[in-house]
Amino acid sequence: MTTAKKNALFSLFASVQLALLLLFLLASTAIIGTIIPQNNPAAFYVERYGFKTARFFQLLDIQDMYNSWWFLGLLTLFAVNLIVCSAERIPQVIRLVRRNNLTVTPEQLAKFPLRSERHHSGNLAAVAAQAALVLKRHGWRAQAIPTESGQMYGAEKGKWSRFGVYLVHCSILVILAGTLLGSSAVAQKIFRDPLYAFKGSIMLPEEEATDHVLASKGGERLDLGFTLRCDDFAIEYYGNGMPKTYRSKVTVLEHGAPVQSAEIEVNRPLTYKGITFYQSNYQPLQDYQVVLKKQDKSAETTARIPVATQIDWLEGGISYGIINLERQGEVTRRLKIWFTDNQGEPSVFWVHVGQEAAIERPSGTYLLTIQQRYATGLQAAKDPGVWLVYSGCLLMLAGLYIAFFLSHRKVYVFIQPQATGCHLLFAGDANKNRVGFEKYFIKLINKLENKG
Repeated sequence: MTTAKKNALFSLFASVQLALLLLFLLASTAIIGTIIPQNNPAAFYVERYGFKTARFFQLLDIQDMYNSWWFLGLLTLFAVNLIVCSAERIPQVIRLVRRNNLTVTPEQLAKFPLRSERHHSGNLAAVAAQAALVLKRHGWRAQAIPTESGQMYGAEKGKWSRFGVYLVHCSILVILAGTLLGSSAVAQKIFRDPLYAFKGSIMLPEEEATDHVLASKGGERLDLGFTLRCDDFAIEYYGNGMPKTYRSKVTVLEHGAPVQSAEIEVNRPLTYKGITFYQSNYQPLQDYQVVLKKQDKSAETTARIPVATQIDWLEGGISYGIINLERQGEVTRRLKIWFTDNQGEPSVFWVHVGQEAAIERPSGTYLLTIQQRYATGLQAAKDPGVWLVYSGCLLMLAGLYIAFFLSHRKVYVFIQPQATGCHLLFAGDANKNRVGFEKYFIKLINKLENKG
């Protein structure tokens, strides 16, 4: 009774129907994960879908579907299904590959769907030697097949191509292993190490640094083991104020010393110690970077200034502030500045962001430049399984090439002596792509007739 249950379970996991069902479920859920935004705060789902639906999403981890217990369970079931299917069928393929596939009789050759009969004026020994030589020249290792009525040769190629489909199975298992290895859920629940694999994000203001990111799920603090500093953030806009492109200049620091600098753009990330930083978004800040100096270069100062705040430059005897601003979308175009050196009436003027303005005062001429400050939004990911995924993809390409473009091919030449020469019977077969093999077979026969 126990044996029957085991056999039934083995048959279930070895079935193609189960594989098709699991593929359908994985494809369907992947579509759901594409439609529903992933890894957003809980309030996002409540606002968009309502409280009850958001609660349902939370119960099934829909908001982080690719790390959910049930999606990883489907991947595991699919992996088991592939292993059992392959384990059941590979021994049969091994027996087929290892056996002598060339043992046939002349009567059997006459029944091959792909065959051709010709006449040759030479004697048996000469024609047989010629046939064996031509086959050898074209990569066929001919074997003499015993027969009483003449001379017969057989040769085969690509018998190992029958393993192509199982190489594809193996590649899928490697990809699945890489996917599980890079899953933050596996890192937390199985390895008990949240830093082994994770996805996180950080909003990093210009000229500031961080040694951690916040996990995409739960907002847990994840220490990087090094410090990342944003040196500069640059953004370009279209004429209508929409962002065109943006990039971050960052520096990696170890123990306070810089070890690597890079520019991060969309589709051009930075990878350091297995952690990859992607340019995700940005956020305009509520303060501005000011550079103020005397025209004679005798004094200079920099400051960060929010709107409606007075800044005093004691060394230069200057006070100034932003009293108004003009925006186009999220972009600050102009700022209205209040400026005084405590001599006479204050100067009030507009200045374009990023452009230098000269201010004439009784105490001298001052040069003022104001830049809007930004915080760069970076996504961080540590995926130790990514190289397994890449390797699996390469392995899959190799397996697909073998499975679709290579085949197990066999050719035979039976030479029967006659009074005026020899009768030749050519036969061949292929387990795949018989149309392509037929064209090759005809060319090979012509070469045999024309002596190679």
